[in-house]
Amino acid sequence: MKHWRIDDVSWDKFDASQVDPEIVPLVKAAAMVERNGTDYAVYLRSVFRNDAAFGEASDNWAIEEVQHGDALGRWAQLADPSWDYMGAFARYQNGYKLQLDAETSIRGSLTGELVARCMVETGTSSYYTALAEASTEPVLQQVCRLIAADEYRHFKLFYDHMRRYLTRENISVFKRLWIAASRITESEDDELAYAFHCGNEPLDLPYAHERCIAAYMGTAMKYYRLRHIERGMGMVLKTVGLPPRGRLSDISAKIAWRLLQNRRRKFQAAGTKAPPPINPHRAAA
Repeated sequence: MKHWRIDDVSWDKFDASQVDPEIVPLVKAAAMVERNGTDYAVYLRSVFRNDAAFGEASDNWAIEEVQHGDALGRWAQLADPSWDYMGAFARYQNGYKLQLDAETSIRGSLTGELVARCMVETGTSSYYTALAEASTEPVLQQVCRLIAADEYRHFKLFYDHMRRYLTRENISVFKRLWIAASRITESEDDELAYAFHCGNEPLDLPYAHERCIAAYMGTAMKYYRLRHIERGMGMVLKTVGLPPRGRLSDISAKIAWRLLQNRRRKFQAAGTKAPPPINPHRAAA
């Protein structure tokens, strides 16, 4: 059941003068990924086909993910009235495909699949919290806070199911840690990069992963603060079976923060080397 609806958002309070132009492309890309939740639900339904309770939960999760995409897409259209949200999403869905007929998890176990889902929800909860705090536009603040709260609930949903499967499969802490780290590094794969391409670049500009991931990450990473990483690290450690608070968590968060800063600088440097894409709306004109 949805915890909020799009009509609950105070859209009439949108303030164009408070829109950060660097955030708009990020929101457009995020709208693509969030709305694609229906495909992930199909994948999860297939992998967990013998678990009716989880199948129903994943369907409800997907409904909320689609709403996230639609709320972000609506805001992006207010910020850029020339943007075609549904056209961009159709382009994304046509070019980015999941293995919807998979019969086994690509993580090697059902517990591993749920560990990976926990990592995604950890990342999105932290990310939307960071965007909400970075933005001064009141509607985007509200939308991001609503989504961040949903993503934290989704983390708990997948975590609870992971604990249930862990009693059957007995995946070691080391194995869970490896799966978690692998899923975190996948944030730099084609899912977000291609979403950035479809949401922001001209139709006649060929997709290039390096250009798009640098453009997305180089901007997105600058909105994080150490507190976001500390909270996220606690969720990561809890998932893999380690203490979420204490010395290990503090040290891990500081290391992750330094790594993020290094990656941000590398992405920004890569972005300055690439020629900026022409404005797609001007090109169409």
